[in-house]
Amino acid sequence: MVLALAGVSFSAMAQDDPTLKHSVATNSFWSNWFIQVGAQWNAWYSAEEHGAGLKSSPLESFRSNPGAAIAIGKWFTPGLGLRTKLMGIWGKQVRAGVNGEGVGRLNRFWLLNENILFNLSNMLGGYNPDRVWNFIPFVGGGVGRSMTHNRYAMDLNVGILNEFRLSRKTFLNLEVGWNRLENDIDFNPFDTNLDPNHRGWDSHDNLLYAELGLTFNLGKGTWDKVPDVNAIKALHQSQIDALNGQLADANAEIDRLNKLIADHKCPEPPAPPIVKFAPPATVFFYCDKTKSGPSYSRDMVDVRAVGKYALDNNCDLLVTGYADSKTGKPDHNQWLSDERAKTVVEELVGMGVNRSKITSVGKGGVLILSPFELNRRATVEVR
Repeated sequence: MVLALAGVSFSAMAQDDPTLKHSVATNSFWSNWFIQVGAQWNAWYSAEEHGAGLKSSPLESFRSNPGAAIAIGKWFTPGLGLRTKLMGIWGKQVRAGVNGEGVGRLNRFWLLNENILFNLSNMLGGYNPDRVWNFIPFVGGGVGRSMTHNRYAMDLNVGILNEFRLSRKTFLNLEVGWNRLENDIDFNPFDTNLDPNHRGWDSHDNLLYAELGLTFNLGKGTWDKVPDVNAIKALHQSQIDALNGQLADANAEIDRLNKLIADHKCPEPPAPPIVKFAPPATVFFYCDKTKSGPSYSRDMVDVRAVGKYALDNNCDLLVTGYADSKTGKPDHNQWLSDERAKTVVEELVGMGVNRSKITSVGKGGVLILSPFELNRRATVEVR
């Protein structure tokens, strides 16, 4: 339980700051499921062999047998998952023979365990959907049954799962694990070596196994990275500041020219030219919105400044609406761009600009600016 809470805390920390390059968005419950199948080689260490001095190698024929496993699981974060695993079929009942050699008898069994998976590769190295090797320790527990002896026992297990990427949907597994049975599941009434007061490795039945298999991702098996919201806001603000700077420079130039005209002493000075110059104003909108945006109120200040310039100089205005082509269907994007342009037109008309002096155009979905969210906008410029 402590390891599980630590894994959840680590994943939460990785997602609190939206500027972290490894942060990911939460997926739905039906995403990130997987199934596993594998072939095993297991070695049985029976409690009844305590004190017999039998060879401990897992490859000894009297304690090893092939097996099979199948599992289903889900990743709740890139670093934390749960798995339900069924394994077993062929095992051995191990005891000492007459001459002290090991004797193994067939013991058909199964173990059903629930495992907590910790993908340390993602926890420590950050989520990477193209990583070739994932190192995944696990802990868990469950129940087992010897079908040969009709006995049940609870068990605890730990192990390491290594996943090697074959494709986005398929991984090659190499897994090793240890199961410790709490009760004597392969009981043999004829063995006399068992010391009821003994504590240690062979005080319980133990199963070591190595497994080679495949993992298949079901449905969506990846995680979407969270966009850098602060960076997007900073980009919007820098563009707005640049437009405001251009407008301030234009107003300063107009004041300079007007002062030159006022100071000119010719008896019959020519009529001062009408300077038709004003930088375009831009209004940014939220996704699928026509009347609000991240800096809507501040954007409208720029629109009114261009409108006042048009009133003072009797200029025509062009209002152009846009939507981003990354989201939405073309028909809906065309409607969005038209409505965004109309929103700006109504603002200009409300401040006194004659509607006949305004041309409104909707460009539909485009991909002119980067990132694509900046294409959700409307512009106002002097024609």
